[in-house]
Amino acid sequence: MSYFINVILPIPLDKEFTYSINKTEAAFLQPGMRVAVQFGKSKVYAALVTKVHQNPPLVYEAKEIEHILDESPIVTQHQLELWSWISNYYMCTKGEVMRAALPGAFLLESETIILKNEKSLFDESLLKDDEFLIYEALQYQSLLRIQEVMNIVGKKNVLPVIKRLIEKEVITVQEEIYEQYKPKIVRYIRLNTTYTKEEALRDLLDTMTRAPKQREVLMHLFTLQAQATKPIKVNELVKTSNSSAAVIRALVDKNILDEYHLQTDRVQYTGETTGNTKQLNEYQHKAYEEIKDSFENKDVCLFHGVTSSGKTEVYVKLIEQAIQKEEQVLYLLPEIALTTQLITRLQEYFGEKLTVYHSKYSVNERVEAWNNVKAKKSKAQVVIGARSAIFLPFANLGLIIVDEEHENTFKQYDPAPRYHARDTAIVLAKMFYAKVVLGSATPALETYYNARQKKYGFVQLTRRYGDVLMPDISLVDIKTKYRKKEMTGHFSDTLLTGIHNALKEGEQVILFQNRRGYSPVVECNTCGHSPQCPNCDVSLTFHSFRNQLRCHYCGYHIAMPQKCMACDSVDLTTKGFGTEQIEKELQELFPDHNIGRMDQDTTRGKHGYEKIISRFEEGDIDIMVGTQMLSKGLDFRNVSLVGIMNADNLLNFPDFRAHERSFQLMQQVAGRAGRTKKRGKVLIQTYNPFHQILQQVSVNDYTGMFTDQIEERHQYKYPPFYKIIKITGKHKDYNRVNEATNWLAKSFRNVFNENVLGPEFPPISRIRNQYHKNIVIKIPQGQSLNKTKEVIKKINTSFKSIKEFSGVRVIINVDNY
Repeated sequence: MSYFINVILPIPLDKEFTYSINKTEAAFLQPGMRVAVQFGKSKVYAALVTKVHQNPPLVYEAKEIEHILDESPIVTQHQLELWSWISNYYMCTKGEVMRAALPGAFLLESETIILKNEKSLFDESLLKDDEFLIYEALQYQSLLRIQEVMNIVGKKNVLPVIKRLIEKEVITVQEEIYEQYKPKIVRYIRLNTTYTKEEALRDLLDTMTRAPKQREVLMHLFTLQAQATKPIKVNELVKTSNSSAAVIRALVDKNILDEYHLQTDRVQYTGETTGNTKQLNEYQHKAYEEIKDSFENKDVCLFHGVTSSGKTEVYVKLIEQAIQKEEQVLYLLPEIALTTQLITRLQEYFGEKLTVYHSKYSVNERVEAWNNVKAKKSKAQVVIGARSAIFLPFANLGLIIVDEEHENTFKQYDPAPRYHARDTAIVLAKMFYAKVVLGSATPALETYYNARQKKYGFVQLTRRYGDVLMPDISLVDIKTKYRKKEMTGHFSDTLLTGIHNALKEGEQVILFQNRRGYSPVVECNTCGHSPQCPNCDVSLTFHSFRNQLRCHYCGYHIAMPQKCMACDSVDLTTKGFGTEQIEKELQELFPDHNIGRMDQDTTRGKHGYEKIISRFEEGDIDIMVGTQMLSKGLDFRNVSLVGIMNADNLLNFPDFRAHERSFQLMQQVAGRAGRTKKRGKVLIQTYNPFHQILQQVSVNDYTGMFTDQIEERHQYKYPPFYKIIKITGKHKDYNRVNEATNWLAKSFRNVFNENVLGPEFPPISRIRNQYHKNIVIKIPQGQSLNKTKEVIKKINTSFKSIKEFSGVRVIINVDNY
């Protein structure tokens, strides 16, 4: 009797593959375990078992597996169901979903290692220079990895050299699989049991008069033991006794001390748990009860609460309720910056029950979080994280909270799977019969529309916590200000007065500019030339901090030129402005105050966000300049003024969501002001103060904005009335992309008629030396989504078989907004 398994491989291939196993392996293996398998000629992957069965594959001979990697499944049945939903709905392969879902440590891949061939004899003089270098290196070390060979030979493509050496039988090549996850082992120390009795100990100390350092270490060990009951770490003892590891090693060698190791978690909570959640005020309590009522007959509830109305406190009560039922809770946030602030708040209530999971954590920390969630440990009852936390192996999920659900950072754009965490969360909740709360002060139009159509429950909280008034929003017309010469740099006199007053009162200020760097364009005053990125269709942004020009799309950078590259003139100016320039102007205008900046350049590294946010919270920074990271749900108690430097570059954007997005962004930024007793002030600088959206922002009119926008969406056939699938062709040859996308658009038009837009080049059509061209397919409400996708897949398959278009990558993005 033969046995087989189906596996998913972590590579972008559509189908599952079958491998053969023996009877004992068949009895042991379960879906969700990993096995090492060979795929292709020599590459070894960690594949995930989805099914154990007895049907041999029809088209190919099933290979045997290399070995089994897990003792129990690391992926649950629910996860496998979710993966297949994502791959069907978002039109990507299961391998791509597997790559995105599993922490990197689980995705073992093999690495080629090069060894000296001991068996063969050859003439060294026949070797070429580069071959001899490798041969010589192997005399000194037993094996080489590909990266090391690249360094030795000094070039990227080393495969031809390796191939020649294999042919000459100088070397042999092997594939080595390496485990990436290592549990954290900590060294502890204790006194050997022979010295626990008092006489033995006295004798020992008497004999140690000639080794004062060792005696000192022992004295410190006794003090530490007396103070705490927990085991004593080696490095702790070294630190307190001011000695070295060598002294402790000598004591261990003499059998006076015993050394032992324990496995510990990398992420541990060390603070105090107060355990008491805040009392809700009457409006919050009413909202909490309404959410519970809406869960009686609806699984999803939209919680529309204005900024600073205390939505988090309501969530905390809902989480408490789920914990009492011993259910797991997933709390999704759009930004890692937000998790840092919220974790401290939630840890006060839930202490150790909280686990954090996002991409700034190391591979090993993520594996530990994964295992804790799967094992239903109490320390992972509440999981808080960015969009990737949706993939964790929940066992009994009871509640999902999607905070700031309108944020576009919940959508993954590259690489595949291009999923939307909010929509995926709703599907995940269905599998567990769990409930979902979508919270936002400015909900996405589609969500609000669904709530209006009674598809979701709907609860409103219209009052700010502590009855603080909504911020007072004023529009500043900078066109007139420039004409009247009332501008200082990029600041209008109104904004400067506002900043002066706030600082005088000892309050803090936030300034928002959605562009990082110093200025987006450097231009020559003589000939008008501005340096462009050689790989993308954008001008290089000037970063004064590093004195270089950078491309924000591909990372290309050069030193800031001293003269024009085209005409050698030294008369260069910068146009436009980013966060760096605002920061520099502020330093000149307010030399006595601390200015902070929060954008992608200043928040690199695992704790980048925490440092800046905690400095601002502690009042160490008076004025914070930032990009949209600042707008997302952060809670600063002492901010009384928010300034938006230029609202127009948000509004004038070629996207059907531009107006909705700018409304949300400005409302969210405005919501950072005046969150305690005093009413906050918001100043929006614009060239066009009569713009409909700006008028609606200034009076907090979400419903007005919704009515206008939904009318336009209906008229021009956009979501929520039509679904959208965007198809992008990519290639480094302009003409080939043109021809390929024209062929695709024609084929789609034959089926979908007028519901196909394009092909059209986007505003930035070349990125990383690849030309992009887009086709948009709109799907009306009556049309079957599955059949539409089948047609798209069929056309895509025919496309791939056309020789002229080989090399053109087609990217399918479902719900690309």
